[in-house]
Amino acid sequence: MQNTRINRLIDFLGEQFARWASNPWRRISLLVISLLFGNFLGTAISTIAGQSADWDILAAGLLVLLTELANRLVYGGRRAAAGFLWVEILNALKIGLTYSLFVEAFKLGS
Repeated sequence: MQNTRINRLIDFLGEQFARWASNPWRRISLLVISLLFGNFLGTAISTIAGQSADWDILAAGLLVLLTELANRLVYGGRRAAAGFLWVEILNALKIGLTYSLFVEAFKLGS
């Protein structure tokens, strides 16, 4: 790519964020926030999809597809990107979402 001002700005901001996130406490806090946001997202999606029964199957299929894509990215053999922060954040989001859907299923089953 060309070395334009916007590219330099994006590179600079990415480096700043990488330096900021290199602190273990900040990294853990980002992962916990992502886990909790996944929990919220799972509750919101199941509530919205359950409101109108037309979207249940489509929402479930979409969530399974996104979960499998995240699994492939995180645990994907040779090209696994498991060391990157954004992949760990995506994995924490997926774990929170899946946990929330299990909790919603248990609430509906009781």
